[in-house]
Amino acid sequence: MASSNTPSYSPASMLNEAQWLQLNQAVSQLNPSQLTWVSGYLAGLAQAQAPAAVLTSVEPQSSAEPSAKMTILYGSQTGNAKGVAENFKNHAEAAGLNVQLMNMADFKPKSIKNETHVAIVVSTHGEGDPPDDAIELHEFLGSKKAPKLDALKYSVIGLGDTSYEFFCQTAKDFDQKLSALGAKAVTELVSCDVDYDEAAEGWIASVTSKLKDELSKSSQVVAMPGVTLKESAPIVHEYTKKNPYTATLGEQIKITGRDSVKDIRHVEISLEDSGIQYSPGDALGLWFTNDPALVDEILTILELDGDDAVNLAGDSMALKAALVEKLELTQSYPNFVKSYGENSQDEKLKALLATPADLRDYLADRQIVDVIRDFPVKIEAQQLVDALRPISPRLYSIASSQAEVEEEVHLTVAVVEYDAFGQKHLGGASGFLAERLEEEQEVRVYIENNDNFRLPADPNTPVIMVGPGTGIAPFRAFMQERDAQEAEGKNWLFFGNPSFTQDFLYQVEWQRFVKDGVLDKISLAFSRDQEHKIYVQHRLLEQGAEVYQWLEEGAHFYVCGDANQMAKDVHEALISIVEKHGGKNREDAEKYITDLRRAKRYQKDVY
Repeated sequence: MASSNTPSYSPASMLNEAQWLQLNQAVSQLNPSQLTWVSGYLAGLAQAQAPAAVLTSVEPQSSAEPSAKMTILYGSQTGNAKGVAENFKNHAEAAGLNVQLMNMADFKPKSIKNETHVAIVVSTHGEGDPPDDAIELHEFLGSKKAPKLDALKYSVIGLGDTSYEFFCQTAKDFDQKLSALGAKAVTELVSCDVDYDEAAEGWIASVTSKLKDELSKSSQVVAMPGVTLKESAPIVHEYTKKNPYTATLGEQIKITGRDSVKDIRHVEISLEDSGIQYSPGDALGLWFTNDPALVDEILTILELDGDDAVNLAGDSMALKAALVEKLELTQSYPNFVKSYGENSQDEKLKALLATPADLRDYLADRQIVDVIRDFPVKIEAQQLVDALRPISPRLYSIASSQAEVEEEVHLTVAVVEYDAFGQKHLGGASGFLAERLEEEQEVRVYIENNDNFRLPADPNTPVIMVGPGTGIAPFRAFMQERDAQEAEGKNWLFFGNPSFTQDFLYQVEWQRFVKDGVLDKISLAFSRDQEHKIYVQHRLLEQGAEVYQWLEEGAHFYVCGDANQMAKDVHEALISIVEKHGGKNREDAEKYITDLRRAKRYQKDVY
């Protein structure tokens, strides 16, 4: 018999019957990862991954406070880095580590001096630029204000694309800056290419293993007598990159004129009966297959048999099927040339491989097939497969609101098509949509959430939208949503393209939005309709006083489109506007813009 000083933990004394039933029912719906978020004895069950258990009475013990925690910081432009960070958090918690997850945009840079363990997951975009979330911390660590971090342990993983010159540059910057400040690396920097899943899983496992002893929670399961937990219900998986939904193509309409220099398509995809939900600002991930005619040419040049069996990620399949369905053939990248040319004696190819800058210049307008045409080396089927990287889905900003289109999703797709080296070239996904996929045929898709590109929660808040070219896509979704909400907030669109008569995308719809009072202002910049070129940044500067007035009234400012030039020009225009019309110097104007970004009033969806 328990002494009088021992608390009783019977169900009757702690919870009434209804509460026990509710608790038991709730637990039965949780998977092991979710169980780790629940305190007490449920965390113990989750770590053991036991779907069912009979708990016996034990003496209660107090949970000791962990001596340290790890802060997982992510900077993500499209959501991939955020996904890796979330997976890391779940894995670490399941292993019993004390961790917290934070967007870099929500992390105060100065507070890094108070951290003992930090894991950084960050992408790179444009010309080695950090994502918006990461800019402030990235700049702070390289500034004179950065503190010594001798007590900090850290690990960094970067997501990037080897086809770009500054591959994973932001991750390299973080690694170098933290090391220079005295922090100690737990693992070496991991730089991931577009096919990052395996490398990310390895990094997660390595960091978790190395820090398990230092960061493990010390908690004792307190069990209730006579309580049997039901086996968890089957997990309902959402459609994801690894588990896409098989949708059907609806309409596909060219929305540029006959004489336009661009071929831009409005694409409608049916999501009927999928249950998929998305929000304005999200992107659609779209899987595609390669052109069989292109594959046949590659096989012919290399004198390979498409029926030959090859091994791909542990699966055996025919070479031609692997090239059509699984491997990247339209985006070229240095690592392919290096692997492809390993056994080549071609002096020109050797020279290219010896000079990285020349190799990147060579690859600028070339696809994989161009390299093979130029250097038809003798190669085995498996060697070719090993040299290529897997196809990665393409992300398109969603151009519709479900409040308007319901079980559909709309895209605005620029078809990548150009002539070079005597051959016609098509983009992988855009060519698939434009030339090979017909109405009612199947296409695999998933939603990529983008919480960094959202309409204001308050529908009365004004918004300014800058979206030249296909950057118009999310703003069509924004206006459909604001129309359905009957939002009172003012809306101002800046749109640009080469020609008014050929390239005014969704012209009739914008005119209707203006007529109905949904769109209060529209400022247009058609670059080739006059002798001197006019772009959206010029229109912003022309109307700078009113732009600044809107910002002072609380407007949110959005930019979508080209990251390398347009977004930078718009950013500079915005700083100039704040300087001139806000009466500020450059430093104060930049701080004003930083504050907008920190308050999520300045958001970009750039690529």
